[in-house]
Amino acid sequence: MPKYISLAILLVLAAGCTNTPEARPQVDPDSYQVEIVHEGLDHAWGLAFLPDGGMLVSERAGRLNLIRNGEGQIIEGAPEVFARGQGGLLDVALHPAFEDNGQVYLSYAAECDGGATTHVGRGRLEDERLTDFEVLLVAEPCVGGGRHFGSRLGFDDAGYLFITTGDRGNRDSAQELDSLHGKTLRILDDGRIPDDNPFVGQASAHDAIWSYGHRNAQGMTLHPDSRELWLHEHGPRGGDEINLPQAGANFGWPLATYGQEYVGGSIGEEPPVAGLEAPLHHWTPSPAPSGMAFYTGEAFPDWQGKLFIGALAHRRLLMLTLDGEAVVNEQVLLEDQSWRIRDIRDGPDGYLYLLIDARDAPLVRLVPGD
Repeated sequence: MPKYISLAILLVLAAGCTNTPEARPQVDPDSYQVEIVHEGLDHAWGLAFLPDGGMLVSERAGRLNLIRNGEGQIIEGAPEVFARGQGGLLDVALHPAFEDNGQVYLSYAAECDGGATTHVGRGRLEDERLTDFEVLLVAEPCVGGGRHFGSRLGFDDAGYLFITTGDRGNRDSAQELDSLHGKTLRILDDGRIPDDNPFVGQASAHDAIWSYGHRNAQGMTLHPDSRELWLHEHGPRGGDEINLPQAGANFGWPLATYGQEYVGGSIGEEPPVAGLEAPLHHWTPSPAPSGMAFYTGEAFPDWQGKLFIGALAHRRLLMLTLDGEAVVNEQVLLEDQSWRIRDIRDGPDGYLYLLIDARDAPLVRLVPGD
């Protein structure tokens, strides 16, 4: 029997958050309700739907869970992770031909060469275990600290795997083409580099780079109509952005940003800046976006084509209405829950699935109201 939770809990803002969310219209709370799918997750991070109706859910501490019919179990064979600061087991994605090859892709922070960085690997899901796990990419260099690992994974329609990486707390690295920090990366499904990546053959640049000048992107998805890649990234104090990463494009961090230093004062020039890509949309103050999905289901006809984004600091779900690539309206859901929403997925059953970033947290889905 599905469990439902009340939408009447008082809003509690993120601890230590000094920004005040802007007033935005709420989506009618009677138009949807929250159904608990599974409970007891520990800082869940990424979600992938299996063809048989099950789900793979990653927890930052390093556990990969199989959830089926409300019951969960640990998938053995996941890699050892660097679960400190913002690091740990991050995103999970299925190969486009998963039903034939069973391949599961993971992004995660792991130790290397005296430091740590974002890694991407894959294994085959067999008998509820990951077998033959192999590392496909290490986002060099390996450095100290536990900040800004990214990382979202996503395949496009041509079968290329895109990976977001954070700047690891070293903002200048986002502009350095010999570093894989602060980038969007593009590789083949086996880890090889596509010949048409924009910096292939340049001695001072890494071949895996697709776009650069990103700070810490934790949301990525394909537009359901244009099939273009969309992502969002954290700014510092303000300046969270939505961007459309294009081959070879420089998205400006830290040369151009709407964000400010945490202690006050400007960082770079305010966009637009010649030669740098301005964001499609930006927020100040920062909602701290994580997770990103276009809704395409039938359960909520009025939501079709809307872009949903989780807010870690403002603890709510954002619903953006678009006119082409322009954001023309923004509404909020789940404001009363005070949840740090880490990931959002457009479910194959027409419902919207959410992961909550907390200890002993639920996996939930939004279903139509009574």
